[in-house]
Amino acid sequence: MVFVTGGTGLLGSHLLVELTQQHDKITAIYRNKLKINTVKTCFDYYLKEKSAMHFDKINWVECDVLDIPSLEEVIQGHKVVYHCAAIVSFSKRDFNQMMEINRYGTANMVNLALEFGIEKFCFVSSTAAVGNKDIPENVEVDENGKWILTDETSGYSVTKYSAEKEVWRGIEEGLNAVIVNPSVIFGAGDWDESSMKIFKTVGNGLKFYSPGANSFVDARDVSKIMVELMNREIFNERYLCIGANVSFKHLFDLIAKELDQKPPSKKVNPILMGITWRLSVLWAVLTFSKPLITKSAARNAFNTIKYSNQKIKNAIGYEFYSIEETVKNAVKGRLN
Repeated sequence: MVFVTGGTGLLGSHLLVELTQQHDKITAIYRNKLKINTVKTCFDYYLKEKSAMHFDKINWVECDVLDIPSLEEVIQGHKVVYHCAAIVSFSKRDFNQMMEINRYGTANMVNLALEFGIEKFCFVSSTAAVGNKDIPENVEVDENGKWILTDETSGYSVTKYSAEKEVWRGIEEGLNAVIVNPSVIFGAGDWDESSMKIFKTVGNGLKFYSPGANSFVDARDVSKIMVELMNREIFNERYLCIGANVSFKHLFDLIAKELDQKPPSKKVNPILMGITWRLSVLWAVLTFSKPLITKSAARNAFNTIKYSNQKIKNAIGYEFYSIEETVKNAVKGRLN
């Protein structure tokens, strides 16, 4: 029996598509029942006429990773856990909620895995939990990068690093766990959710681009890697999951091309970006909404960060989708 948290998210839905092709009984917990429909649409997109047969292998249970009594009840009898549940946000107002879900929710899962004798545990961390301070632009950060807390560290980074420490603590206490650290994930999904908002923004006619760069990965890659690591019983390690290191300009151009839109042509400068995020935060305060651009996001737009995927390639011989293939799939697989 396989137990999955965060199954209604972008990565979780792709993971369930992968798992249902290898397992007959899977339990997935959820908080928002409406999002199960999005997962079903994801199954329809990838599995076509076999969608219903595989989707029916999932036992959906309403539960929260902070609800320990309910977790104790539903996790019993399972041997394998994939812990994907997390909140991604760069808004300060979400920090406490992120710390609750990301860190303490992970601590709960680790404690229950130890208590109920879970044999295999896979945790989805992030590149945000891997060190990237004072790294030259031509150097790719690997799994040994030291995470350092600074005034510029995002709240999301703090919570994911803290969550990962809970898993390492569990490993020290005897848990057979493996950690994956994906970069920004793209896949077939809801364009109003998380990283997929980039596609909607470009589709609406984005005119500006920032000079920075980041790492991106296909949700299909991350889900396949997670399952393969567990099948091979590789534990007590963490692996960066990186499909490509590309500039934001190149990424936006690829998305615009797939959407038949004009690519952004105006390079934004730090002064303009500084004004923009401040106005965005002010508007959010006045309208009781979330800011479209935060200070942390604005800062990241000018950073050039590169990560290495050599360790996972060496471990399982995996080859990633190209960034072009990833963008094409994300556009074709829009679920809303």
